[in-house]
Amino acid sequence: MPVRLKKFVGTILIVLLVIIYALLATTIATYRLAESAWYIHLLYFFLTGILWVVPAMFIIRWMAGPVKPKDDRV
Repeated sequence: MPVRLKKFVGTILIVLLVIIYALLATTIATYRLAESAWYIHLLYFFLTGILWVVPAMFIIRWMAGPVKPKDDRV
């Protein structure tokens, strides 16, 4: 796959990941944490705010792909 296409697909995937993840995390918080204390909300949003980085990291690693060695022959 060409590098430009790979980066375009990866960018679209990351944007979709963030949108879907934010909607899902907010929906879960709305239904599960309605009666919880403020520190539970803080902990939940702190953890879910960091957790999306894990799948994004795999997408970015895929986008970068293997580095091809440069041919230095003249």
